[in-house]
Amino acid sequence: MRTQQSGPRRFGKVGWLAFALAIALGGPHAAARDQSGGSAWQVPPSGVIGVQEAYLDAEFWVARTADADTVLMDRAAIDARNARLLREDASMHDIAALPATLPRAQVAAWIEDLASPPTRALWDEAGKPIPADTLAGFAGNRAMAAIPDQQPTRYGMAVRRAALRAFPTTLRVFSSQGETDIDRFQESALFPGDPLVVVHASADGKWRFVVSPRYAAWVEAEAIAEGDRATVLAHATRAPYRVVTGAKPRTVFTREEPRLSELQLDMGTRIPLAPAAPDAPVNGQHPYAAWILDLPVRDADGRLGFAPALMPRIADTAGDYLPLTRANLLRQAFKFLGERYGWGHSYNGRDCSGFVSEVYRSMGVQLPRNTSDQAVSPVFARTRFEPTASRAERMAAVAALDVGDLIYIPGHVMMFAGRIDGMPYVIHDTSGGSYLDSSGELRSMRLNGVSLTPLLPLRFGKDHDYVDRITNIVRVTTPP
Repeated sequence: MRTQQSGPRRFGKVGWLAFALAIALGGPHAAARDQSGGSAWQVPPSGVIGVQEAYLDAEFWVARTADADTVLMDRAAIDARNARLLREDASMHDIAALPATLPRAQVAAWIEDLASPPTRALWDEAGKPIPADTLAGFAGNRAMAAIPDQQPTRYGMAVRRAALRAFPTTLRVFSSQGETDIDRFQESALFPGDPLVVVHASADGKWRFVVSPRYAAWVEAEAIAEGDRATVLAHATRAPYRVVTGAKPRTVFTREEPRLSELQLDMGTRIPLAPAAPDAPVNGQHPYAAWILDLPVRDADGRLGFAPALMPRIADTAGDYLPLTRANLLRQAFKFLGERYGWGHSYNGRDCSGFVSEVYRSMGVQLPRNTSDQAVSPVFARTRFEPTASRAERMAAVAALDVGDLIYIPGHVMMFAGRIDGMPYVIHDTSGGSYLDSSGELRSMRLNGVSLTPLLPLRFGKDHDYVDRITNIVRVTTPP
C-alpha cells in the first residue's frame, strides 16, 4: 500500500488519534470524554496499535460473532453466482465458451491489454537501472509479429504453482532504486489443476501466453501442460475430490514421482481423487493414512498427463468446500495470519486481493483477481461511495459491516473481522500500515504481511485516513 496525502482534515492530528484509539481501548464513551487531544495511549512494544495477543486467535473473533455458524449461501446459490461471474464480469474469461479458432486480433488484444512496453526507468534488485535495450528485449520477446491470422484454441493446465508475468522474463523490476518488494512485472499466479488456454509462445520458446478464468498473462512453459479440451475442462468437476482448506499444505515426499514430491497446494485448490486401489502402494508408500490425489503432470513433450500423489490425512483438506459461514471466514482468514506480503502472489505468498480470494475460494466462492475488479463486479452486493461522499456516510457503512465484508480503498482490500467496544477490526494482507502517534507524526507499523488491525486509525498520510478513501464495500455473503 502506497501512502497518499490529499483531502480535507476533519479532526486535529492528536484529536483524531485520541478518538480512534479511545474506541479501541475504552469504547465510544471513552472517545466522547477525550476528542480534542492529550491521548494517554502507549504504543506497545510491537508497534502495532490496538492489538493484544488474544486477538490473534480466530476463535476470539468467532466467539464474539453472532450467528457464527449460520450458512449464508448454500452451494446451489454459490454455484449459480459463480456462473454469473463468468458470464457478466468483464475481468473473467469463460474459456469453455471460446471458439474453436482464435483470430489474431483477439490474441494480440489479450497480450497488449496486459502491459505496454516499458518507457520509464526501472531498476533491478541490486538497485541498478535496467538498460533501455534490455527492456525493449522483453517486449520483443513477446513475438507479436509471429501471431498467426487464425489458430486453433489449445487447452492446458497448470502443473505447479507458477508466476503469471506481464512480460516473458523472470527478471524482477522495480519502480524506484532500493525497492525490492513490488515487482512491476509480477501479475498473479496459477495453481496445480488450473485450466487455461494457450494462445502464444515467446520468441525464445521458454514462455507461453495463457488465458485462465481469472487472468491472462505469461507463464513459463514448463509450468503448464497441454491436453484436449474435454479432459482439461472435466478436471474441475471430477468427483470424488479434496478441497485444500489449509494455507498451503504439501504432498508427501516421494523419490518415485519427483514431479509431485512435496508439491504445494494453496487454499481453495480442488483436486480429484485418483482411481487407485486402497491397498496398493502409491509411490512406494501405503496410502491408508493419506488421500490419493490425481494431479496433473507435464510429460517430456509438454503434454498433459495425470499421476497419483499422497496428501496426508492430517493435512488441512476437506471432502467438499466449506460451508459459507462467518465462523469459517474467520478461521480461514486467520490461517494466513503472519504470512509475508507477496505482490502478485510473489514470495510464495499472496497480496491483499489474493488473500481474500483464497479465503472465499475455500468455500467455493470465486472472486475476480484484482481489487479494481472485485470492488465493482456486477454480481456482488456492494455499497459504492462517490468521491464526494461525506464522512458520515462512510462511517454509517462502517457501523453496518458484517464479518467477511470486503472494504476497498484505492489499491487495497480488507476483510472485516469484528468489533471490540465499537472499534471495527480488519484482517488484511498489507505492504504498509500507518497511524498518527501521540505527537501527531505519521508512524509506520511496517506490517508487510497478513495482519489484524483496527480500521479507524489506519492512514494514507497525516491528513487522510483509510475511511476517507473507501470506494466500495462488498458483501460477498449475500446475492446482489
